[in-house]
Amino acid sequence: MTAAPETVEMTVKHHSPAKLGLMQFLAGGCAGFVEVSIMHPLDLIKTRFQIQRGPDDPHRYTSLADCFKKMYRQEGALSFYKGILPPLCAEMPKRAVKFFTFEQYKTMYSYNSFLSQGVVFTLAGLSSGLTEAVIINPFEVVKVKLQSERGTISQQKSTYATAREIINQHGVRYFAGKGMTATLGRHGVFNMIYFSFYHNVKCIVPQHEDPVTEFCRKFVIGLIAGTLASCINIPFDVAKSRIQGPQPVPGQIKYSRCFATMLTIYREEG
Repeated sequence: MTAAPETVEMTVKHHSPAKLGLMQFLAGGCAGFVEVSIMHPLDLIKTRFQIQRGPDDPHRYTSLADCFKKMYRQEGALSFYKGILPPLCAEMPKRAVKFFTFEQYKTMYSYNSFLSQGVVFTLAGLSSGLTEAVIINPFEVVKVKLQSERGTISQQKSTYATAREIINQHGVRYFAGKGMTATLGRHGVFNMIYFSFYHNVKCIVPQHEDPVTEFCRKFVIGLIAGTLASCINIPFDVAKSRIQGPQPVPGQIKYSRCFATMLTIYREEG
């Protein structure tokens, strides 16, 4: 015996704002945990490519396959998970903050009747990215330091020891704020483009009743949004890795400010 349509409609729950916010927080956190667990090896390789400096770099990788091969031979299979603990610790609050604050900023900007829906999505994405960056930056400082080290993972200090070493040598302000402008740019630009593109295009492309087709619709829109956002925000990401990673000459600071670092890379490497 099947339920009448009216009965089905009555089973739909309307959650309170507090419960809805908690659900957004937890959903974003779980998504981030899964993403880091799967994608960390590629993130590590990305960082290795970003911190190498021209053809004279003795540790230069020529391709993605070359990087995989050299790391596996010289540092071992577990080396692909160097520095995974900081993003795992940070990713759940980071993603939770991303999606939770996006919804809150979207609601806040929606009260302004002069802003179109597209502008609301753009501003909410930018604001959530800037908020996210402030929280994530200290974890990024530790992660990049661990990812840039060339020894085997057994020779590496723990995440806690590395964080303590950075604080002892440079102070809490350095630990929390190193590369902050570049991190703000990276997350602000990414979220602005991602959320703006995803939500605006999702409103244009017709929905489908078939669950599989509807999932594919959202997946493709999200894939394009993420790819576009990553391509546009990559200069900030490279600058962040250079600033937070090892300097070319130990003891001498070459990469310290976001836009100055971008200009130096442009002049020296094209």
